[in-house]
Amino acid sequence: MYVLDANVFISAHRGYYDFDLAPSFWKSLVSHASQNNIRSIDKIQDEIISPNPKNADRLHLWTAENFKYYFERTDSQDVIDNYAEIQQWAYSNPQFTPSAKEEFARNADAWLIAYAKSKKYTLVTHEAYNPEMRKRILIPVVCRKFNVDYVNTFEMLRSLQVSF
Repeated sequence: MYVLDANVFISAHRGYYDFDLAPSFWKSLVSHASQNNIRSIDKIQDEIISPNPKNADRLHLWTAENFKYYFERTDSQDVIDNYAEIQQWAYSNPQFTPSAKEEFARNADAWLIAYAKSKKYTLVTHEAYNPEMRKRILIPVVCRKFNVDYVNTFEMLRSLQVSF
């Protein structure tokens, strides 16, 4: 099972798999989600779907219509416990700047990693591993620290044998 970061949706929408260029990409996400191969979390849904319908873009509309049932809740005790452990590690790590720690506390990344760890899912992100980064806490760095598998979109698509 794969759990998707917001940048999987956003990067595809804004670039290489825009809705009019690669509709089969979006169909494959829904198809694999319906087969229980792909999920994301409620916090990612909150990042993608604007609370103001007037600000809705195509990704917001597509997600609300096609993927809304595949965002899992993060309020189970195992996810909350893992989230607390991840945040404590980030907060106490002297490598990261205070602004990096603040951003990490505000965004969905720690929740996504905690969920993947709890469920033993592979996290899908476009972030690259860079253990020297100080100004941002990168998902792959945290994943390695907490033994969470991660891949990028292309690796996930190959693993799921998706072709266009």
